[in-house]
Amino acid sequence: MRKRTLSAATSLAVLFSSAALVAGTAGHAAADSNKVLPVSSVGDMVVDGVHQKIFISDPYLGKVVATDYAGTVLATVTGLPGVTGLALSGDAGSLYAAVPGADAVVSLETQTVTETARYATGEGTDPQHVALAGGKIWFGYGNGDHGDIGSIDASGAEPVVTLAQDGEANYSGAPRLVSSPTNPNAIAAVSSYYHRFVIGAYDVTTGAATRTARTSDSVGSVGMVGDLAFTPDGSRLITATAGNRHRVWQTSDLAEVGSYASEYHGAAVAVAPDGTVAAGSDAPYDQDVFVYRPGDSTAVRTYDFPGTGTSSGGDELADGGLAWEPGGSRLFAVTTAHGAAARLHVLDTPTMSAPAVTVKVPATAPVLKPLTVTGTVTASVPLPAGTPLTVTRYDVEAPQGKALGTRTLGANGAFSFPDTPTAGGAVTYKVEYAGDATHNGASSTAKVEVSRNKTALTIDRHGLNVNFNTNVWYTATLGPTYKNRVVELWADPFGPEPKRLLRRGTVNSEGKLAVQLKMTRDTWVSAVFAGDTRSAPAQAGSAVYTRAGLATTMSRHYKWTKIGSTWYQTYHQTADPLIAAWHNSYPARKTRLDLQIWYGGAWQHVASDYFQLNPNGVAYVTIDGDGAAGYRFRVRSSYIDGAAGDSVNTTAYGQWKYFNFTR
Repeated sequence: MRKRTLSAATSLAVLFSSAALVAGTAGHAAADSNKVLPVSSVGDMVVDGVHQKIFISDPYLGKVVATDYAGTVLATVTGLPGVTGLALSGDAGSLYAAVPGADAVVSLETQTVTETARYATGEGTDPQHVALAGGKIWFGYGNGDHGDIGSIDASGAEPVVTLAQDGEANYSGAPRLVSSPTNPNAIAAVSSYYHRFVIGAYDVTTGAATRTARTSDSVGSVGMVGDLAFTPDGSRLITATAGNRHRVWQTSDLAEVGSYASEYHGAAVAVAPDGTVAAGSDAPYDQDVFVYRPGDSTAVRTYDFPGTGTSSGGDELADGGLAWEPGGSRLFAVTTAHGAAARLHVLDTPTMSAPAVTVKVPATAPVLKPLTVTGTVTASVPLPAGTPLTVTRYDVEAPQGKALGTRTLGANGAFSFPDTPTAGGAVTYKVEYAGDATHNGASSTAKVEVSRNKTALTIDRHGLNVNFNTNVWYTATLGPTYKNRVVELWADPFGPEPKRLLRRGTVNSEGKLAVQLKMTRDTWVSAVFAGDTRSAPAQAGSAVYTRAGLATTMSRHYKWTKIGSTWYQTYHQTADPLIAAWHNSYPARKTRLDLQIWYGGAWQHVASDYFQLNPNGVAYVTIDGDGAAGYRFRVRSSYIDGAAGDSVNTTAYGQWKYFNFTR
């Protein structure tokens, strides 16, 4: 049995004090929460408002777990094989648990959460559900073929157990029991198994269960029954059964008189003292809980529990897994999941409509150009036109948000308003409804990518060819921007040398920034503008090509000889000329030597070959002079881009060195 906790006087006192506490926060959504429970199955749940405890039975592990309202475990009672149904005494001092594995009903003291009594119900009775009425403990027992009602009178020296209180009702499975909230001598029962659907109403004034009404056989089978609850005035019963509705029955004759729309596989039902109905379903792929205000035929709130287990659907609401906070407004729910632990969910504002806000903006928009923000605010209790909405814009200039004032809701829950973004990049619009006494607050956002104005940026010297060690001035020119006037100039030499910052500074009144660089390699010099909130980032580059450094010397000559207008270094043919060829050093670099001879009135090619430079960038080469007396030669060293072992400089040809031989 569930949801029977406090006396009417105590409930009202707690309700009034609770209302005073929440009056200042009406309209603001509280945060729902959930917590893992140390149970592997759920048989029943009862809320003790006096001690602010929640009791949950675990049939599989044979225990009852007591938690606080947040789900923190306070105590555990074990040794209760198959424990299922629970019922709380009127003074909340005792909790009664049906323990089919022990053929007993067990009494627990709620303050200390300890076992105080164990009442045997008879071998093989398998009591599964329990209720309190007429000064006795009533229990539903039996199996899928047949169930019945029994009672325990614990008022005497020895408990008296009476079975077979209504064998004619022919319940399928041990019947679920519930006691009337208005008549202390009335209970109701319903089949728990799907073979036969039977509801019975009973008067227990005499100490025996006298049936006062029974559902008609014409109702037929409605599948498994997950829960049963009285309405606060005791005139109606609500069942959680298969089908997409929770059925309502008139207690006096058990005729069906209405229903609450829900989802298939009804699992639980809880009715608050004011008549608010929470109808729950085991619906992994649909809404799980539907909350109806008194007299309403449309749910004011629905809940869909997320999935935490291994299945693709959401977690499953347990049979009997709903209960209202006594004297409060919160709704407690227990769910189970495949391959994961059960959870206690605390739903803080279940009777308040939960609006849904949608916001739409263009995917892209230019800066400083107007755009239109549109959207809707929908709710189970529609909001009227004119409802104020607060709008905030977030961008790089206002990352904490800039208030754009209040806009109003139009007809049919729609809104639309213009705005002009003043900064580029990601711009987010947040539209918020603050909530009121019957609605939670709600908000939503939408993001537009705002393009910034194109920025003009150039740098000169592109394509220039210079000699090694030449100083080159580079000048970057920045066009109009919003705020930022800073430019960075970077050098990226060819080869593995890292890029380095040459200068960072503010351009002059003409938008120019210059820097000088000594050129030793081919180099990419770039100008970089980081952008600002309205001006887009920009880069410009200039490739300047640097010829390799060159120097060639010859030694071992014994004199200089002028032939025509050209000076020759003259060697004895027995002396081998020594050539020293230098380039600016680079790993694995080579020089190419070209040798020519004057013959037939013209310079003729003799040989070309590459020679490895040493770490200092020098290659030493000798020329054999045997038999060369009377001949004139010339030689030069060259760096050939791509053929000299690297490509970090541009091709450069050295000057010819002239020499001749004598005997």
